[in-house]
Amino acid sequence: MLLQPKKTKYKKYFKPRSLPRITTKAQKLNEQNCFAIISLESGYLNVKQLEAARQNIRRKIKREGKLEIVPLADKTISNKPTSARMGKGKGKVNHWIAPILVGKPIFLLYGIDKEQGLPALKAGANKLPLKIKIRNL
Repeated sequence: MLLQPKKTKYKKYFKPRSLPRITTKAQKLNEQNCFAIISLESGYLNVKQLEAARQNIRRKIKREGKLEIVPLADKTISNKPTSARMGKGKGKVNHWIAPILVGKPIFLLYGIDKEQGLPALKAGANKLPLKIKIRNL
């Protein structure tokens, strides 16, 4: 699954030195029979972490319902090999990351009952390196 943009304004970005801005406002979601993984801290998730969590959730719910991934991994992280000398430009793109803000949902799960939805989201949340909360919306 492609979790990166097809086209960006710049090929390579500066490496983010700080976490995304911390906000205490939680996003209001008014959906019935909807479960969400909501982050309790700011940070960055790379494409591999998002994909591992997505696969784990889909495996647990037997591919029923609708799973929505909210953040988009749109920032690149580049690095040079350790044996390279200084100079000669910026390194190649290594991976893509998505900034995650406090109180924002990461995954939304629609159209599935509570007995099947909550354990699936807990299994997917174990793949993420952030503190999270699972809510029934």
